[in-house]
Amino acid sequence: MSVRGLLSILALALPCLTACSALPVIAPGPSQRAASSVQLEGARGPLTSAQSKAILDRLKSRAPDTSIFDRHLALEEAIVGSPLTTGNQVVLLQDGPATYQAMFAAIMAAKDHVNLETYILDDDEVGQRFAQALITKRQQGVQVNLIRDSVGTAGTPAAFFKRLSDSGIEVLEFNPINPLAGAKAWSLNQRDHRKLLIVDGSTAFLGGINISSVYSGGSFGKSTRLRPDGAPAWRDTDLQLQGPVVAELQKLFLSTWQAQKGTPAVARNYFPPPQNVGRQVVRAIGSAPDEPFSLIYATLLSAIGSAETSILLTNAYFVPDPQLLAALELAARRGVDVKLILPSKSDSRLVFHAGRSHYTQLLRSGVKIYERRGVILHSKTALIDGVWATVGSTNLDWRSFLHNYELNAVVLGTEFGAQVRAMFDKDLAASDAITLEQWRRRGLDSRAQEWFARVWEYWL
Repeated sequence: MSVRGLLSILALALPCLTACSALPVIAPGPSQRAASSVQLEGARGPLTSAQSKAILDRLKSRAPDTSIFDRHLALEEAIVGSPLTTGNQVVLLQDGPATYQAMFAAIMAAKDHVNLETYILDDDEVGQRFAQALITKRQQGVQVNLIRDSVGTAGTPAAFFKRLSDSGIEVLEFNPINPLAGAKAWSLNQRDHRKLLIVDGSTAFLGGINISSVYSGGSFGKSTRLRPDGAPAWRDTDLQLQGPVVAELQKLFLSTWQAQKGTPAVARNYFPPPQNVGRQVVRAIGSAPDEPFSLIYATLLSAIGSAETSILLTNAYFVPDPQLLAALELAARRGVDVKLILPSKSDSRLVFHAGRSHYTQLLRSGVKIYERRGVILHSKTALIDGVWATVGSTNLDWRSFLHNYELNAVVLGTEFGAQVRAMFDKDLAASDAITLEQWRRRGLDSRAQEWFARVWEYWL
């Protein structure tokens, strides 16, 4: 097990062994949700009710035969609180090479500031390229602020970050492992799992991709052989966003910076006048463990509960709690086409087998399960009824739901939904179906590993 993984389990297990006697309610029940009208916000501020209705009506008119907009959006607004923003441009990025290319182009074009928040920042070829790009921009007078998670970067030498600090980059260590190094109450159990890059307050990137050479290869076809060390490629997904939603992401970054009580962020033009640059309707959703429940998880449950035709989930670490299991089973039993693409191999064996321990229950209810071949699956995406899509950092496991700071974007409409569907189908073609009959024939060794991992699933 990696140093990061061991630290994560220890951080979880010590407090939970004495305090986790009962399963928590991860998301509010229907009685706790107050429906409200859906408010949209554009480059010039909140839209009128008539303007909001016109945009939602247009989205619904282009959607397949589903009432997800009517049944889901008002609930989501009540749960999350952040506005749906219009006038955005969203680019779907698949795997490390495409994502890094777009990120480097944005960084090198920066004129005012670069804000980077990441879980892992390795001292390898990719990490050094990012470090040099950030140092170069700082030398040009661009403000660079970096939030790096302490556990996620535990394997990165201190000299790597000293070089950044010495160049004038503001480096903030999130919840330091060393309790004497932090400026706030020690809370090692809470990790910053977000991956966010914001350039000049106008362009943002988010998703599942960390900064590491494990992403140096693609994951489809011949490109899977691009990893120089011969290890499997990592399959992941990111978004590049422009438009009014970037201001919502900037608020989340600056809020995290302030909450960690580091050096006050240097004043820059973090909120330039927003521009309408596209047609996408997007909501940014950040979750934090000090909230009553995970906002991302609650809105996902709301979308699953509103689904009428299809639920397509791709996720790296699938350790569902009872609420998510029930939502998926109920959807399948009411005739919704529920498909899960999960890993066939993982960098975390305990998580991998804990997730597999739920296969029998899901398959019996009609959920279709597929395992992605030949790669390390790290994507976290969902598509509901072809019109509600989300990409982000949130895994479908207890750690993401209860203990991590996470970040997702929800994109509405058939245009982007079609892109996510095409990506899902491409992954599906590279996956193996798991049938109930086949699963029942698995060996005793697999069953034993599942049983052992299941015992620990809360703490993973």
